[in-house]
Amino acid sequence: MERIAANVSGPNEISMIQLTFATGNPNKIKEVAGILGKSYKIESLADIGAPLDLPETRGTLEGNAKQKAEYVVDHFGKNCFSEDTGLEIEALNGAPGVISARYAGPEKDSIANMNLVLQQLQGESNRKAQFRTVIALIQDGKTHLFEGILKGDILLEPVGEGGFGYDPIFRPEGYDISLAQMPAAEKNKISHRAKAMEKLVGWLAG
Repeated sequence: MERIAANVSGPNEISMIQLTFATGNPNKIKEVAGILGKSYKIESLADIGAPLDLPETRGTLEGNAKQKAEYVVDHFGKNCFSEDTGLEIEALNGAPGVISARYAGPEKDSIANMNLVLQQLQGESNRKAQFRTVIALIQDGKTHLFEGILKGDILLEPVGEGGFGYDPIFRPEGYDISLAQMPAAEKNKISHRAKAMEKLVGWLAG
């Protein structure tokens, strides 16, 4: 990863680590930037002129995360990281899993995705679920994987206006509100993505 200087002012210059994040999802970029804080500058696919919708054809979260990072390395020559996240529901044998974003179709319609999950769980007492994020970092030709898991359950209906994706129907363990009702700063402390990012940052700090 590249270190850059921001607001250079002699001995008091601020050193930042620039990370290329292989995603075109502005919600994920905003969330990861909030998790990492001011010591890191996030460079997105749009910033490097890459397609915003990279191939995800490998059938697992780990495979898709590596595939997207490899695309950036191969086509743009940049060290980078990528992530793939899935909602895994126990009563649905781990579905929607790796196809979470496209569960109700290729349009990536989050409302349709939630409605399909709720329909499939109608009358089901086991609502246990987890979000799982896998981050793939490719640095100097080597690939490193980091995983984060947030356990919880699926609500009977969407609640809350914040967050994105399945957040309105997911209640984290130990909470009585959905992720969509949670302030962004609080979500960024407990989320699956935050846990995976924490491992990534710890590895970079070495």
